[in-house]
Amino acid sequence: MTTQRIRDFLATRRPDGPCLVVDLDVISDNFHAFRHAMPDSAIYYAVKANPAPEVLKLLAGLGSNFDCASVAEIEMALEAGATAARISYGNTIKKERDVARAHALGVSLFAVDSHEEVEKISRAAPGARVFCRVLTDGEGAEWPLSRKFGCVPQMAVDVLVYAHQLGLQSYGVSFHVGSQMIKVDAWDSALADAKRVFVQLAKQGIHLQMVNMGGGFPTKYLRDVPSAEAYGKSIYQALRTHFGNQIPQTIIEPGRGMVGNAGVIKAEVVLISKKSDNDDARWVFLDIGKFGGLAETMDEAIRYPIRTERDGDEMEPCVIAGPTCDSADVLYEKNLYPLPISLTIGDEVLIEGTGAYTTTYSAVAFNGFEPLKAYVI
Repeated sequence: MTTQRIRDFLATRRPDGPCLVVDLDVISDNFHAFRHAMPDSAIYYAVKANPAPEVLKLLAGLGSNFDCASVAEIEMALEAGATAARISYGNTIKKERDVARAHALGVSLFAVDSHEEVEKISRAAPGARVFCRVLTDGEGAEWPLSRKFGCVPQMAVDVLVYAHQLGLQSYGVSFHVGSQMIKVDAWDSALADAKRVFVQLAKQGIHLQMVNMGGGFPTKYLRDVPSAEAYGKSIYQALRTHFGNQIPQTIIEPGRGMVGNAGVIKAEVVLISKKSDNDDARWVFLDIGKFGGLAETMDEAIRYPIRTERDGDEMEPCVIAGPTCDSADVLYEKNLYPLPISLTIGDEVLIEGTGAYTTTYSAVAFNGFEPLKAYVI
């Protein structure tokens, strides 16, 4: 949704070219909604979703912790005012020298999903706390995660035993149900897996303390999504079901759900054309596409709300594409997108729900186009 603050900014500043505008008030509201919905879970904002300094500073001030995927993100979180104790190095794929750098900065919580990663951390961050990521199926997610991250539960047991043997603190288990998860009960089976890992390790005298329940909390695009409160109730029920009265420390890592609905991209229609005289669908080319920050339209997974000043007019389905000389730069073609018949070259459009995973997906200078500009208000 485009807030009045964003509308006023665009009307008065009239920025040239495509740009993202993020409303910090919306992010503040989202943070408080998560805190209210899951008061017993520590919030670790997924920095990769939108690492704008203003966003990180706001969240640090509100008391958020930070899930970081690189040393650069760790340094951003520290610069924004977080302490090292509030940072998790959540990427399971890390160079040993980056582990050492994070450890030197004071970070002591690291993700693993293999014996090899454990060995790196034991050498570069001796005595650190580690949690092992467990694979999930991602069913119900609009942007599912692949088998790239995590291992099967039995291997997680072995990895955490190995970490203990190497002098690390085997601290917990993590999982991620998939980004833009629409099913509020998606956490149930993953928590069942986590409990089995806890039990197996307890039999060997290793007592885990934490479950990192990852992200997956959605933002509203074209369809309504459940509230943070609905997810909180379902997750708490699953925790009670599987852990009874011995619920461990829990972490959530909202990214898209924290910042997605806070941002709007202003774009412009560059060309409207057809491919033949009897073509059923017009092609609408915008000055932003996959390489300008809309990478999540890949496979048409994320369908952003697109608003125009002509939305009261008759609509017809269109192909929407970006401006670059790459045939992959088509946003919606398999599932045509309804746009006003009266839409014309030079018209501005607003692409809503774009506060997450846009600026950081934007190419540096593909075809000479500038990276996506961003304004935080």
